[in-house]
Order: sequence, then C-alpha cells, then structure tokens
Amino acid sequence: MKKTKKPVRVLIIGTGGMARVHAQSFKEMEGVEVVGGVDTRPDVLNTFCDKHGIPGRYTSLTEALEKCDFDAASNVTPDGIHYATTLPLLDAGKHVLCEKPLSTSYEFAAEMAAKAKDAGVVNMINLSYRNVAALQKAAELVAEGAIGTVRHFEASYLQSWLTQAAWGDWRTEPGWLWRLSTEHGSKGVLGDVGIHIIDFATFIAGIAPESVSCRTAVFGKAEGGKIGEYTLDANDSFVMHLKLANEAIGTISATRFASGHHNDLRLRIYGDLGGLQVLFERNESVLRGCIGPEAMLNETWTDIECPKVPTIYDRFIAAIRGEEPAEPTFERGAELQQVLDLAGRSQDMDCRSLRLEPVEETIAAV
Repeated sequence: MKKTKKPVRVLIIGTGGMARVHAQSFKEMEGVEVVGGVDTRPDVLNTFCDKHGIPGRYTSLTEALEKCDFDAASNVTPDGIHYATTLPLLDAGKHVLCEKPLSTSYEFAAEMAAKAKDAGVVNMINLSYRNVAALQKAAELVAEGAIGTVRHFEASYLQSWLTQAAWGDWRTEPGWLWRLSTEHGSKGVLGDVGIHIIDFATFIAGIAPESVSCRTAVFGKAEGGKIGEYTLDANDSFVMHLKLANEAIGTISATRFASGHHNDLRLRIYGDLGGLQVLFERNESVLRGCIGPEAMLNETWTDIECPKVPTIYDRFIAAIRGEEPAEPTFERGAELQQVLDLAGRSQDMDCRSLRLEPVEETIAAV
C-alpha cells in the first residue's frame, strides 16, 4: 500500500519573477498546497495568485500570520527585507525557505540563523546551484577521499549581459539597471552571484573558509557613469583569494563582462591523489576527473556519470516531513554572508586578507 505523504501548506512571500519557480515547484509535489501569497502590490499579488490557483491573498505578512493556516513559507522578497520578513515567521514557528542571500549583512544573517535554531524549525537558503548534479557528485567524491587532501582550487562565475543583450538591454530596463547601482540596493556582482560561486567551490571542497582577500572593479558603461536615475557604481567584476581551514588556497572570480558566456560556472579542484573539473554551462553540468597514479601520470581526464539530484524545493519539503536533513541551512547562509562582507571590507582596505570568525560561536552569542 502506498504511504500517504504528510500534507504541507506553503505561503509564498513576495510574488515577483522568482516566486513563479517556487509556486510551480511546490504545485508539482504530492501533498503540498500553496495556500497563500503575500505582496504589498495588490495588482501583482492578484495576477500571481490567479495564474497559480492560490486562494489566500494578503498585502502584509502580519495579515497572513493572522488569517492564513500554513506550515511553511518561501521568502522570495527583495534581499534587503529578508531579515524583517523572516524573523516573524520564525517567531510563529514556521518552517522557512529563504532566497539567497540570507540577508544583506553578516550581523543580520547570524541573528536569523540563531533565531531559526532556537525555534527548532526547518530553515534553508535557496542556493540554486546545489541542484546541479555534477556539484553534488563532486562533493561526494571529495568527501570520500577520491582526490586526497584538497590543496588548490580555481572557481569562476561568468556572465556577459553587459556585453550583449541575450537577456534584454540593460541600458533601458530597470530590472537590470538597479543591479548596477548601489543607491538602488545592489552590491554588484559580488553580492548578486558571489554567494553562488563561493558556495559552489567550498561546498565541493567540504572545508570551511578561513580568510579572504578581494579586489573588485567598476568599469565605465555610460557617459558620466549614470543612466537616468541610476548611478552605475556597483562592482562589475571581482577576484577573490580564499584560504580554507586545512590551509588549501584558491581563487574565486565573477564578472558580467565574460563575452561568450551567458551564465556559466566552473570549478577546478586539486588534491594529492587527483583532480576534478566541475562545469555548469548552457544549463548542463559535466564532471571530469583525473584520479589515481596512472591517470595522473598520463594526464588522463574522464567523464564521471552524475545521477539526477532533487531540487531545493524537494529537499525543503522532505526535511519538513523528516525524510532527510535540511541543507543548506541558515547557518551556511550566514557563513557565506560573512565571506561577502569581509570581501567588501578587503577591497576598501587595499585588498588586505581578513580572517573569518567561527559562525557557530557568533550564533551561540546572539
């Protein structure tokens, strides 16, 4: 007899573009119902709820907490209000899946992680590239010791929307222009995709970051550095040096000027028993390995099969049902935020290397 899945009622907070993926993903799951949406913009809220067949419609989180019967929430609000919208959910004992980054500062992110731990609820951050099969298989191989002790790595996140219009013309569309303006809330490519490539590299390595130095760059893109109300001062590229807790070192970089690459992630990671290449290009993942004395001697790289992995949405619901542990948690989100904060400080301090503090100690002190 087929076992009935525990029902889970989900509230979606923020009904912009990314919320569509959340709604569609949850609707496809057995026993999961999206029971409400929250947005301060009634027209946007109603259009979203009509499209996805969502009954509850609320123009504030306070109203939703008072009137909506739900078990878990997907927080798809803008980065700057993740903190303010997540804390009331935790206080109410709700499970939370929050979009990346967890918050806009390490202080806020650590507090969110501490509150989630105290609440004893499932808390996860949507690091979407954890859904990449090659990433998960590579992490598994490294954890098993397939490449020995990790010593060196090189990671990059390559976009090119500032050199071509495959995703639209950034010069005329507010949806892109705000990403180039600190006044409009952007932390540049470092804040936008830096969290993804830092997680990509250090999750596979399986080792916590220990210290970081970083250089960022802003390139001239318009006369006077401004288009309309948007001052184009957010960083366009960064290069980061990262030292891991086991003394391994590596570089992590990202840019919006990588002509020929719309949205590609790459990692090369090396240990004393072999190396791995992890590629996610054109929405396809590839894992190649050079493992063992003979392969290393002959420079033989072979493709490694990578089984399909569940999405973050699958894992969130499974964690709520007690079927698997919650991963990645808010604590991981706080750790990554600390790297981003220190990277920004490093740039302001002439690229000085800055040491991370243990996240678990910070959380315990909150």
